[in-house]
Amino acid sequence: MSATSLFRTEVATAMAVALVLGLVLLALRPKDRASTRNALVLLGFCALAGAADTAIGSMGGLGVAGILADASTVLVGVVLIRMVGILVFRVLLPAVRIVTARIVEDLTTTGLMLAWGLVWLRLAGVDLGSLITTSAVITGVVAFSMQETLGNILGGVVLQLDQSIRVGDWVKVDETSGRVVEIRWRYTAVETRNRETVVIPNGWLVKNRFTLIGSRADPAPIWRRWVYLDVGIDCPPLKVCEVLERAVGDADIPHVAREPAATAVLMTIGDGYGHYALRYFLDDPVPDDPTDSLVRAHAVAALTRNGMAIAVPREERLLIKDNEAHRAVQHAKEIVRREAALARVDLFAPLSEAERRELAEHLVYAPFVKGDTVTRQGSVAHWLYLIVAGEAEVWLEANGERTHVATLIRGSVFGEMGLMTGAPRRATITARSDLECYRLDKAGLERILRSRPDIAGEISRILASRQTELTDRRDSAASGGPRPTRDADILAKIRNFFGLAA
Repeated sequence: MSATSLFRTEVATAMAVALVLGLVLLALRPKDRASTRNALVLLGFCALAGAADTAIGSMGGLGVAGILADASTVLVGVVLIRMVGILVFRVLLPAVRIVTARIVEDLTTTGLMLAWGLVWLRLAGVDLGSLITTSAVITGVVAFSMQETLGNILGGVVLQLDQSIRVGDWVKVDETSGRVVEIRWRYTAVETRNRETVVIPNGWLVKNRFTLIGSRADPAPIWRRWVYLDVGIDCPPLKVCEVLERAVGDADIPHVAREPAATAVLMTIGDGYGHYALRYFLDDPVPDDPTDSLVRAHAVAALTRNGMAIAVPREERLLIKDNEAHRAVQHAKEIVRREAALARVDLFAPLSEAERRELAEHLVYAPFVKGDTVTRQGSVAHWLYLIVAGEAEVWLEANGERTHVATLIRGSVFGEMGLMTGAPRRATITARSDLECYRLDKAGLERILRSRPDIAGEISRILASRQTELTDRRDSAASGGPRPTRDADILAKIRNFFGLAA
């Protein structure tokens, strides 16, 4: 057999192998049918070139036959490399659970094709050294003129090798938000929710910041969404946040994740309204706006049920005839409210109605928010607090530990020993809920006690009873603690603190 016949036999064998590989890939990888079909079409051209080579050579056209033979040889090598690349990277490696980026397959097959081209040129008798030297200048010119394109290509390589972005990821690039559907050598394609495909150069993605929606650490990525609402400033902020959180937590809203739970926060305070953010987690980025709409609808309904109005931009002009008569009426209403609060406190039971009215003039409105520390154990403050709305907790602190003693409700008074005797606070008081109090200082009570010193005796008996009750609670919560003080001792301290005659 001649060398030419042997060469044609090897090419035919390679074509047969490539055909078998193509048929196998069509069966194993139907979703890669397009790539395999293209390779088989190229293989068909190889077969036609080989047949034309034989026919033309038999008719004496050796030059043309040689060109066709060379073309079929080069093409069959390219087809074989392509087929083997698909088999290795898309069939064999995934079978052993090794998943590589598509760019690795492209780089490997491209490198092998270049290597095959160099081998073929060497076998054809071409001097590769002189060829490389001659093409160096041309390569430099081409690289300079195509630097932006090359930057995009290298960017695509980097993006896929470090997997900073992958097909299927939801991304946000400036004002564009959507799902990555394709990463090519030169660009990355993002399909938006409007069914638009945005093409972003890879070089731009490498040099700029973009956002991946969801965490790759979660098996099912979730995305936190922010829904904003404006509520009237007259509504207690903590109550508004509670209502908003329950509106989402108690409702069955599609695509709203149960965990983590929704949270609400007061962002800013405007002219007559509070600007709130209701934050929930979305388990599917596709229906973002429709889900936001449903969450708003549930939030508005919940606020309405609780008597909380959505704030709307408006302008009001309030004309009030501000004179002494009007101010006197408003002040009288407030004094009546304060007198009613004082009348519910047993500590001020010995006072006459006129004395309580005088005492009411000295009360100062003092609101607290849930979680506030109203007064701390051991601190010195010469005033007491009267609770008119909300609840407070009483805590005893010792050795770095805190023990709950009691819960104070509307009408309760605390800090009375500090007001009456100047003694340090015996317990820490915290706001269990939003708390409204009146504060009464020493100066407010001093004139009444000086005009009627006998009241001090009655108040001392009430304070002694209160101290005994507090001590009993402390003893039940923790062992030890000071013994209760007798009312006579308390009376002496009151007289000494206010400078009253014995």
